[in-house]
Formats: sequence, C-alpha cells, structure tokens
Amino acid sequence: MKYAEVSVNSPIAQRRTFSYAIPTGLDVGVGQAVLVPFGEKVLQGVVLEINPVPAVEDTREILDILEPEPILSPNQIQLARWISEYYLATLFSAVALMLPPAFERKALTLISPAAPDIDIDSLDNEYKKVMTLAMGKGRVELKQVEKALGKKKAAAVVLQMVRQGLIERSYELAPVRIKPKTELYISLTEETADSSKLSPKQAALYDFLKKQTGPVLWSAARKETGCVKSVANALEHRGLVKFEKVEVRREPVSYENIAPSTPLKLSADQQTAFDAVKSELNKAGGGDTPPRVFLLHGVTGSGKTEIYLQSLAEALKKGKKGIVLVPEISLTPQTIERFAARFPGRVGVLHSRLSTGEQFDEWRRIKNGECDVVIGSRSALFAPQPNLGLIIIDEEHEWTYKQDNVPHYHARNAAIKLAELTGAVVVLGSATPDVETYYKAKNGEFKLLELPQRVVPSVGVALPQVEVVDMREELKAGNRNIFSRSLAESVNRAVTADEQVILFLNRRGGSYYIQCRRCGFVLRCRRCDVPLAHHISEDVLTCHQCNYRTPVPQACPNCGNRQLKFLGAGTQKLEQEVKYTFPRARQLRWDSDAATGRTSDEDILRKFRGRQAEILIGTQMVAKGLDIPSVTLVGVVNADTSLNLPDFRAGERTFQLLSQVAGRAGRGEAGGKVIVQTFSPQHYAIKAAAKHDYASFYEQEIEYRKQLHNPPFTQLARLNFIHTNDAVCQRKTEEMKRTLIEESRAGGIGGISIIGPAPAFIHRLRGRYRWQLILRGQNLTALLSQVTFGQGWAVDVDPVSLIQ
Repeated sequence: MKYAEVSVNSPIAQRRTFSYAIPTGLDVGVGQAVLVPFGEKVLQGVVLEINPVPAVEDTREILDILEPEPILSPNQIQLARWISEYYLATLFSAVALMLPPAFERKALTLISPAAPDIDIDSLDNEYKKVMTLAMGKGRVELKQVEKALGKKKAAAVVLQMVRQGLIERSYELAPVRIKPKTELYISLTEETADSSKLSPKQAALYDFLKKQTGPVLWSAARKETGCVKSVANALEHRGLVKFEKVEVRREPVSYENIAPSTPLKLSADQQTAFDAVKSELNKAGGGDTPPRVFLLHGVTGSGKTEIYLQSLAEALKKGKKGIVLVPEISLTPQTIERFAARFPGRVGVLHSRLSTGEQFDEWRRIKNGECDVVIGSRSALFAPQPNLGLIIIDEEHEWTYKQDNVPHYHARNAAIKLAELTGAVVVLGSATPDVETYYKAKNGEFKLLELPQRVVPSVGVALPQVEVVDMREELKAGNRNIFSRSLAESVNRAVTADEQVILFLNRRGGSYYIQCRRCGFVLRCRRCDVPLAHHISEDVLTCHQCNYRTPVPQACPNCGNRQLKFLGAGTQKLEQEVKYTFPRARQLRWDSDAATGRTSDEDILRKFRGRQAEILIGTQMVAKGLDIPSVTLVGVVNADTSLNLPDFRAGERTFQLLSQVAGRAGRGEAGGKVIVQTFSPQHYAIKAAAKHDYASFYEQEIEYRKQLHNPPFTQLARLNFIHTNDAVCQRKTEEMKRTLIEESRAGGIGGISIIGPAPAFIHRLRGRYRWQLILRGQNLTALLSQVTFGQGWAVDVDPVSLIQ
C-alpha cells in the first residue's frame, strides 16, 4: 500500500501535511485534489507527496479524488512549500494560491433524525425546533438550525441531541460553485417531414431550421420564430430536431478595437538590453543553476514595454510562454491592449475584477496551453502556465506586489523562486527600482540593464522640466488656495492651448477630518482609531479603514457647537476646486471612489484619451503606466502626504510616486512640465525627484539604511497581536517578546533586535486593538519557525510598511 502526504483545507493543519492511505483501486497522483476525512469532517486536500511509508503509524484512507487530472504541477508544489516555510503561512493557504478559481468548498454540517419514529411532542421546545427542521427535509444544514436558535445556542443543543441519540451529524462538501458555461443549440436531424402535417408553430420552427447551415442557438431560434420550448420538444420527440449543449467561453478580453502591431525599431540602449535578455533565453536554466534575474532600470518613456514585447516573442520562438505582472488592476486594460495587439488571440488575463466564471474559463484555457502570455496582478504569477520561459514584473518597486493577508508573500520574491524551479528568466522593470532590488543589482546578484534616455516622442528627448513650489512662500504671499500661482497659471495656459493636464493628489475623499472650532473635538470612527473623512459627493463621513459611514452632524457631538471646520483636501475636494478655479475646463476624477464599476478604469481612461476632458484628477492610479502624448502638464498638489509617515521607507515611497507621476508629462511633440507643491522643498527625496536623479537619491537612501541597520542590510519581520481587549494585546506581545529572546538564546541566534511592544500605527481597527513587535536581524524565519503562534497573531516577514 502507498501513502499520500496531503495538505488539508483546515486552519488546524498549519504548516504540515497529513498521511493518508491510498485505497486499492483508487488512482491517486502527486498534485491531485482529493477528499479526505479530517476529525469528524470531510475536507478537501491536495496530494503533495506519495511515499511507501506513512509519516505516522495510524492512518485513515483517502475517500475519493475530486479531479481526474492533477491540479498542481511539481514546480507549483515546491513553490507552495517555499512560500509556507519562508513566510510562515499555513501550507494550504500557500497551496490555495495555485488552485483553480472557486475550487475551495466549505464543509457542510448536516443534521438528520437518528430514527424515523421519534415522538416530537415529547421533546422540549428547542429540541422540537431542531427535530422539526430535520424531519421536514430528511436532513438540514446546521446553519438553518443556527438561524432558528442562534449560533451559540444551536451548537449546544445539537451537541446534547447527538449525545442523547436523537439526531446524527454528517459532513459533506458544499456544491461546486462554478462549472463550464454551456448554451443550448438546436438543429435538424436527418429525418424529414412534410411541413403541412405539422402544427403551424412546429412548421414555423422546422422551416426556420431548414434555412440554417448548421446548429442554431436555441434562444435565437425561439426569438426568431416565437416558439416555446414545448414546440421544439414535440419535434424532438418525433425525431425531427435535436438539442445539443455546447460549451462557450466567458471572454474577458475584446479584440474588436485592438489593431495588430509590429515590433518597433529599438534604440541602441534598448537593443543592448534586449540582446542581454535574448542571450539568457537561449540558455538552459533550472536545476541547480541560480535564478536568472534582470533589473531593467529605465527612465519613464524609455521603451521598457517594447523590450518586454520583443523578449516575449523571443521566448515564444523557443517554445516557451510568459507571465506579465502589473501592480494595479487599473493598469491591466492598458497592458492587455499593448500585448494583445502583438499577440492577438493568445493573451490570457487573470485578476480579481473578473467574474468567477471568467477566471475559471481563463484558468482552464491557460492550463490547456492556449495562452502564450498571461497578464494580471500578483495572483497571475500562480497561473498554470506550461513551459514557462519568461516572467516580467512591471513597476517592480510597487508595494501592491506584497499580499496584505495570509500568506504575506511578495510576488517579486515568489517569481524569482518560481524561475529558479522552472529555469525561466525574470525581468524586473522600473524607472524607480526598489532600493533593495537596486542594491542586489549593484552587487551582482541581479543583472543591471540601463535605459537612460526617453524614446517617446523621439530618441533622446529631454525629460520634463520640474518646478518645485515652496508652499510656505505661497502662504507668505497671501495665497491660501490649494493651487500655487505657478500651477494655476500653467493649468490655464495648457487648457487654452487645447492640451491636457493631470493633477495628482494621493488622498481620496473631500476633507481628511472634521474638527470642532470651539472644543477641538475630531469626529472619529467608532470602530477604528482614525478620523472620519468627509466625502463631498454623498455628503457623508467615511472611515477609509472599515468603510463605516455616518451623516455629517449639524453640531459637535461633544459640546454642541455648530461651527465645524472641514480640514485637509482629498481628490473630491480637489475636483470641487478645479471646477471653481478653471470653469472652462472639463474634468474627470480617477480614484477608487470613482472607479467602482467593473469597467470604470477603462471608461475613465478612454474618455481622457478621447479628449472628453482637459483635466484628469487622481490618486496613484494616474501615476503609473499612462502614455498620453497630449498631456503636457502634471501638477502634484501635495507632495508631502507620504513624506512624514513614521516609516523608514517614507522617503523612498515619496521619490517613487513623484518620479512616476512626473513621467506622465512630455510624451508628445509639445514637451511637458511638472509642478510639485510642497512644504518640504529641501527634502532629499523631493530634490532628487525634481532632477530625475535616481542615482543621487539611492546613494543617500542606502547610506541612511546602512547607518540605521535597515534592509537591505538586515531583515525585518512584523508581529501583530489582535484582540478586542487592549490590555490583553499588550500582555500577549510582552510575553511573546520574552519567548523570542529565550528562543534566540537557546538556539544561539545572535544579532536580533526587537522593537516594542508598542501599539500599531492604527491602534484599533474594526473594533479590535493591535499591538506589534518589530524584529530586525538576519534569517528571521529560522527563529520564528521555532515559535508557536496562537490565535490572534499575524506574522509578516519582509513587510513593505511598518504602519499597516
């Protein structure tokens, strides 16, 4: 007998597998989805290994297989294990990243009578309710009992009734949530009939089908002839027509308005970079060879995308396929357009804004080898792309590549590990590389490719001029407007010249907060330790953490004063000011409040490209990837929003945002200008961004990191404890700190420093308090893997921010 090591869909499983015997006659392979008993329940699992000997003495048998073919490849299994071990995540949460959409199914608890002849009238009221529900349908889901009695009461009553032998519990998986989509077609059989011998309706449908060259969609035939299904059923009964279900694909990409494109002539710098990637693609990788990683560092508009496209074409010539990651779902439509034009009909798309059905169909299409290129956000990395040869991560510096919830993986690190396993080449592209990535490139761990010149609108064109406006001087001059005099004049000139403008403000909503003018009271979220932001369009106060909403009060809740001051400005307030200051200009707003629909990003971008607005107002959505030649002016309304956050990466984040948004200007023949408004014009990040000088920024930033022992010179881990009681949070983090110190001493692990315990940046979130520890040292996973973290702990290895 053989034994399978199975990753089980249960949080109790943690980072381990469980041994199950493979029953005789059941063909089970590595990577296969199976049904297994787990305690009293029946759960899903995935086979990660098959061994001749089990890891434990007593084993239970696998009940069944869920899919005839393996759903994970050996490389995906190894990647899942690595993610689980490195990021200290439960094993199944790592495995789940690679499973088909809607694969996970909950275990249902079913209640049924233990015997058919139980006297209901002899039972007390609560028992009677449960038994009535169970006997009414033969069996009933536990959640129906919970609705009748309440969750806690239902659990206690059901347990008592099971012990008394009145009811039985059983478990099964919830029904499959998604299946291939089919549509019903109708066609004639080889049998013939005289229409005069048919009823008028039957004759109409029969004659209609005789005119068709093949099967017809039943809904179309019904609409054309006015016949109901019973008419067609009668013809089917007589052997004259037949029905057929045909699988149809839910298509997330429309190629109607995408014209095929051809490769562009590369500049000298582009050619050098492409030749380096091409050379690696021609070599065999994988096995014991280290991962082959390029950092493509090119200024905005330097033609990085064309190198991506031609590198992918080169990989396809070698029989390989590719994956392209973009940091924001809002960027996906633009990327799809570029790549679908070069590889028509061979582009797959995976991201969370697709319907579950579309994700399911795309996943199957990718697994079947029908897509040369897969495009999407970070989760697209785990697409079942066969013969993977090239992974491209555009804007590799973006923090959105780090997963917020378990498992807290970083797509860049996971991509490099996947490339190591598959032998693929990785290209990391950015105008403002992550400091740690650039450090690795400078030290030879990655290969550095430089594109120092723009190629749009022509090779060697200058980057846009950047003007830094000191808003302190504006205040001294009596200008209290949100726009400096220079920015207001520049916007007016651009609009008059029929040019387009982007105004960037990385804060949504109207006002940051509302404060009483008399007592200073600030209206805060009742569940989170943050002020409520005012949203002008709906005139409500909103928490940007938990989405709690409440009307704007007429008076201060603390003292009753009716003088409330709206302070700060977000994109909605900026939109209001634009309408007032530039009444002749049409404007669009692009932020997460405006882009709520499934196609909102595409609609806003299409309108702006189509010159339906002169001014585009937005958050970081407008800072990345936009290539619109008619944009000649970019205004950064407040460069300080991220600059003063208590995070050692605040300067890097500010530099990246300013550089990226500045890069949207000057992509046409008219050139461009950028105006940055700030109260901190002497800050090194703002000075370097104004000069488009990544090198000087990097030199200062890496020196600060070295002095303060921050990454890349050390590793960080953030440990958060979350509880409804603040004192419990503090006590648990203090206990954990002592445990970590003892564990590091016992294991002889030196060089570890622990900051905290301290309240998290947002102390209370969604009604729960949060305290944290920050660990700094080398190889922290080795220490943390020896510690047992109970309920309430969240562990984030290599966090991109310390204030989440």
